[in-house]
Amino acid sequence: MTSEQLDIGGWKAQLRKGAAEFAVLSLLARKEMYGIELLDALSGAQGLGISDGTIYPLLKRLQLEGRIHARWQPSVTGPPRKYYSLTAEGKLAVSAMSQAWTEFRSQLDRLAGQAGELNAPDRDLSS
Repeated sequence: MTSEQLDIGGWKAQLRKGAAEFAVLSLLARKEMYGIELLDALSGAQGLGISDGTIYPLLKRLQLEGRIHARWQPSVTGPPRKYYSLTAEGKLAVSAMSQAWTEFRSQLDRLAGQAGELNAPDRDLSS
């Protein structure tokens, strides 16, 4: 079986699920945003796979958890927009997530690098 034939869709879905909250909070740490604006910013990160069907339930959950605040604002180009911003708890959460992500990534990169060395075609494992 080649790597192209290997089905890792479930694994990738779990990665996306875990990263979505961190991605949204990270964007809101920069500035207040409304839903479509968040989706547009996240669309550049194709691997995250966040759509309007996933963003709004996530925003609702984050609001219920007290990590974000939402407010309605009239729009000159259409219906009112719901803007989201971080609460004090949200700011603490994104800071802790950022630190945890840095540590996690560093360890995973180290382990993946070691695995890559073991799988290198020119590596002599007989010694």
